[in-house]
Amino acid sequence: MPQITREQVRVPIDVPADMRDTYIESYVAATQGSGRLMLFACDQKIEHLNDDFHGEGISAADGEPEHLFRIGSQGVTGILAGQRGLVAHYAADYPDINYLVKMNSKTPLVKTSQEDPYSPQLYDIQTVLDLRDNGVNIVGIGYTIYIGSEYESQMMMEAAQLIADAHSLGMIVVLWMYPRGKAVAAEKDAHLIAGVAGVALCLGADFVKVNPPAGTDDATSAELLKEASAAAGRCGLVCAGGSTVDAKTFLTQLWEQIHVGGAVGNATGRNIHQRDLGEAVRLTKAISAITLADYDAERALRVFAGEEDFAL
Repeated sequence: MPQITREQVRVPIDVPADMRDTYIESYVAATQGSGRLMLFACDQKIEHLNDDFHGEGISAADGEPEHLFRIGSQGVTGILAGQRGLVAHYAADYPDINYLVKMNSKTPLVKTSQEDPYSPQLYDIQTVLDLRDNGVNIVGIGYTIYIGSEYESQMMMEAAQLIADAHSLGMIVVLWMYPRGKAVAAEKDAHLIAGVAGVALCLGADFVKVNPPAGTDDATSAELLKEASAAAGRCGLVCAGGSTVDAKTFLTQLWEQIHVGGAVGNATGRNIHQRDLGEAVRLTKAISAITLADYDAERALRVFAGEEDFAL
């Protein structure tokens, strides 16, 4: 099982001396002491409205927002990512979860064909600090940037300041980085994804969440991901989980992203929460078995099937 000590955590130099220990605690908590990130993405109630929570093939349990927190509490994750209001409503009942507050969001109703995407900052860092001061176990913040949008400069400026503010308070930052807009011809081009990973590094993020690149006739998605992992440098790269697929396919892709593509974890939402509670919890354990404990895909599949338990 990959493990890091507190001394091995690379603390960015913009973290003040009196916040270094807090940053290290945040990083170790978020990665469960592994240096890898298992991010349970629960920000889709704004991003996708109710499409991800109600409909054919989606568990009826997913229609109730508390389903997310039950999974986070009973499963094995690193951090649960959601908007401030969502976290504020439920965190008191689920105090043991590590939280990441998503600082911006937009709905999917305005299409790129109408206007390039802009996801505005919803609140300032003080409101997150207030939650932490009230006892919520917040270890970081997150922000989405649509590189290629005509509004990218505004989003980069907001994200850069939030990163500086978060580091000053000892919190980690995950940037969601998606090429999108009329100027972007291929959102899943491997070279472009590598480029946006490098932007996240330059803005100071600790982790960057990207879509896995599209495979080609000459290389698989995981093989093409190597360029982005290298470009991210000391900003750990993780891949978005995407739409729900069967567990074997998902777990195999995850193992390849880490061991072929050089990713340092995963960021998964729909593939987890669209299932009923028992199945979702088992999938968090299977994902964490790969991400945090280096299980191979076959052994992780046994964890998902309930044939083998997994706990940190």
